[in-house]
Amino acid sequence: MNVRQFAAVSLSAAILFGGSFTSASAKGGADEKGYKETYGTSQITRQDMKDMINQHGDDKFTVPSFDASTIKNVESATKTDENGNKIKMDVWDTWPLQNADGTVAEYKGYHIVFGLAGDPKNPNDTFIYMFYKKVGDDSIDAWKNAGRVFDDEDKNKANDKYLKGQVEEWSGSALFTDDGEIRLFYTNRGDFDESKELFGRQTLTTAQVNVSEKGDNDLQVDGIEDHKSIFNGGDGKTYENVEKAFEDRNFNNNHTFRDPHYIEDKGRKYLVFEANTGTEYGYSGEDNLYNRAYYGKSMKFFRDELKNLQNSPKKETAELANGAMGIIEINDDYTFKKEKKPLLVSNTVTDEIERPNIFKKDGKFYLFTSTRGSKMTIDGIDDEDIYMLGYVSNSLDGPFKPMNKTGIVLHQDLDPNDITWTYAHYVIPQEESDKFVVTSYMTNRGYFADHKSTFAPSFLLDIKNKKSSVVKDGTLEQGQITYDGQ
Repeated sequence: MNVRQFAAVSLSAAILFGGSFTSASAKGGADEKGYKETYGTSQITRQDMKDMINQHGDDKFTVPSFDASTIKNVESATKTDENGNKIKMDVWDTWPLQNADGTVAEYKGYHIVFGLAGDPKNPNDTFIYMFYKKVGDDSIDAWKNAGRVFDDEDKNKANDKYLKGQVEEWSGSALFTDDGEIRLFYTNRGDFDESKELFGRQTLTTAQVNVSEKGDNDLQVDGIEDHKSIFNGGDGKTYENVEKAFEDRNFNNNHTFRDPHYIEDKGRKYLVFEANTGTEYGYSGEDNLYNRAYYGKSMKFFRDELKNLQNSPKKETAELANGAMGIIEINDDYTFKKEKKPLLVSNTVTDEIERPNIFKKDGKFYLFTSTRGSKMTIDGIDDEDIYMLGYVSNSLDGPFKPMNKTGIVLHQDLDPNDITWTYAHYVIPQEESDKFVVTSYMTNRGYFADHKSTFAPSFLLDIKNKKSSVVKDGTLEQGQITYDGQ
């Protein structure tokens, strides 16, 4: 047993049995009250997650019910395999081409959405496609498919050591620049092969996507340029890098470094992304369990919850859990400039707070993230619980306060085998309305022969400061990304 493990075990005994112990590994010294260290970040606390359970079933936060008989596949989401066979693809995480303020961009009379798509029978077939439609036509059948954004050889042409190892393309965001260019940010996922010491490295990546109009009603991808890696964790002190994540070959550790979302503030450019805390910001490990900042304000809750965790099958998962909403500043040429401390962390709660979505509205910054009950460590939250959480700040640097008291914005409790199961909810501010459009995908990959993962019906969300509510009778068309107030 090393010193860190001994300190944690001794501290556990002190807390549970009323003794006293000071741990060198607990910042500030830990006694029977544990220790409290925020590292200057905002927390998703265990108390908030517990209280959130009482908000289940509230119509204000419940994802609307959808009529399964009306749900359509994205008919244009097809590709041809090497044998000339036509394959109907799943389409899951999607994100629109947006202006710097988060509103939907208009490109030559079109709306553009980028999304992950692939063969339902091949979980490794995960690449970015471009879908588009004429502005004003909101039906799902209006969406056309311009095909894959990247050619197979694009990863090699860039002369970038991380891109050369890319095996999949994961989600991100897309900016319509002031120069009228399309700038894509996405996640390069590398190979996983323990024999070669490859552990699925995730790298924040960017490229300019060149698009032109073909005929009267069609767009085409004319290739990409300025394709390059931006950041994948640095030295691991602020954000866990892949080397640190798997240094002990513990593959129960759910390492995340993905989903870059672009935002501007005061003339500077940033990427907010899903990550895990690094060694100087509350790293994973048993010491995490004794940090009261991750529990909430009540000492009684801390003691009771810690005791429950010590006897819980979720204890190891809670020790490892160190999810974070990370942020870096980037240069005007979209290269890495500097790390900033995490905006939000979920230590002991979950390793996975996905698809950060952030924008400024009426002087406040709104930060949203999707997460699954199946990855959480909270009693009373189960595998069928799906959430979108929301947080508000007066500054991009935080602190971020939970919306609706606990952070709940959306909740769905549905059998994953239901075709109306949704995930990856994404809030889009509107130019002409105080309402917000929420998109997502519907139907799990490969679960049905005829139903593919598809654009879910969008719906409207009211947001006023730290309060939000799903708009009654506010369901829109599948894949709709704008709302004109009608």
